[in-house]
Amino acid sequence: MQKEGKKIVVRPDGSLEVPQNPIVCFIEGDGTGRDIWPAAKQVLDAAVSAAYKGGRLIVWKEVLAGEKAFRETGEWLPEATIAAIREHVVAIKGPLTTPVSGGIRSVNVALRQLLDLYACVRPVRYIPGVPSPMKNPEAVNMVIFRENTEDLYAGIEFPAGSSEAEKIIGFLEGMGAKIAPGSGIGIKPMSEKNTRRLVARAVAHAIDHGYGSVTLMHKGNIMKFTEGAFRDWGYKAARELFPDQTLTEAEVFDSFGGKAPEGRVVIKDRIADMLFQQVLLRPEEFGVIAAPNLNGDYISDALAAQAGGLGMAPGANIGDKAAVFEATHGTAPKYAGKDMVNPGSLILSGAMMLDHMGWTEAAALVRETLASAVSSCTVTYDLARQIPGAKTVSCSLFAEGLAESMKS
Repeated sequence: MQKEGKKIVVRPDGSLEVPQNPIVCFIEGDGTGRDIWPAAKQVLDAAVSAAYKGGRLIVWKEVLAGEKAFRETGEWLPEATIAAIREHVVAIKGPLTTPVSGGIRSVNVALRQLLDLYACVRPVRYIPGVPSPMKNPEAVNMVIFRENTEDLYAGIEFPAGSSEAEKIIGFLEGMGAKIAPGSGIGIKPMSEKNTRRLVARAVAHAIDHGYGSVTLMHKGNIMKFTEGAFRDWGYKAARELFPDQTLTEAEVFDSFGGKAPEGRVVIKDRIADMLFQQVLLRPEEFGVIAAPNLNGDYISDALAAQAGGLGMAPGANIGDKAAVFEATHGTAPKYAGKDMVNPGSLILSGAMMLDHMGWTEAAALVRETLASAVSSCTVTYDLARQIPGAKTVSCSLFAEGLAESMKS
C-alpha cells in the first residue's frame, strides 16, 4: 500500500522546506536502470531509516521517461512527468537512452531544458580502494558546475546541403566569414544571464563547502565573444554578488603575496586545454570548476576517470525550482537485467540528493558505508576485476550488503 507523503516546497529565498515524509519522483531508467535503481533505492531507504531512527522516510513516486514511457504512453518524455517533477521539486533517475545520431531527441537534454536545470553538478572525489590510473588519486577533490542550457546544448544546427545551412553560410560570407561549401552549421549561443547564475551557484558552493577556489574554464583565446565572454561574465558575477568573499587570482598575488586570506575564495580562469593538463599534474590546486556546456562535459568525465570511472561518479541537474539527480554513465544495454553492474554512481547521486534536501546525516552514512564496502574489497565485477583478491558480488547483493551494514 502506498504511504502518504507531503510535497517539498521551494521557499521564496530558494531554500527547500522538506517534510519528514517527502514525495520524491524517480525514473527507473533504460537498460541497466532496472538493476541499479532498485539497488539505489534500497540503500537510500536504509540510510534514511538508520540516520533518523525511523523518524523520516521518502515516499517514492514513479514517473516515466525513456523506453518505458514510450512503451506505455507512446511518448519518450510525457508532459505528466515534467509536471510531476515541477510539482514535487526533487527527482532521481537512472540512465536514459540517447542515440548518437538521428532518432529521438535526447530525453536527458529535454529534461534539463524544460525544467530549466541550468547547473549540471558533478563532484569528483577519490574513494580509497577504487582502481585509478593516477599515482596519487587522493589529490582529486573537485566539483564541476557545467552550464546546462546553451552552448552545444542549445541544439541549434542545420545539416550540410540544407537550405537553412546555405542561407546561414550566405549570410556569414556577406559579413566576411570564409566557410567551406557544403558545410553543416551549428550555432553556439552563450549569454551573460545564464553564465551569471551558473557561476553564482558555483561560488556559493565553494563558500558553503570550504573550497579555496573557483576556476572559470574556457577557450576564450579563440572564441572571444562566447567562451571569452563566459570568462569575463564569470569574474563580473563573482565581484558583484560576492564582493567580500572572493578575490581574483591577480589580487591575491598583487596584494597578499600569493597567499589568499582565510575565508576568501579565489576566482581564477584557465584555458580549457591547459586545464586538462593541470588537473593531471596539480589536482590539489583546483576546487570548484565552472564551465560552459561542452568544456564541462569533457572535464567532468576526464576527472571521473582519475577517480575510478563513471561507475562511481555522481551527478545532479539543479535549477532554482527543481533538481534531478542521476547516474552519470550510460544504459549499458548488454548488461541489462543481469544483476551485475555497479550501482555506485546512482547511490552516490542519491547521497547528493539527500544533501540537497538537508538530510546530511543520511547522505554521510551512504558515503561512509559505500567507502567501507570498497575498502573491504567486496565489490561488483567492474571493480573486482581490477582489485587483486576482491570478492565479486552482484548489483543487488552489493546494495543488500550496504543496507545491512547501516542497520548495524
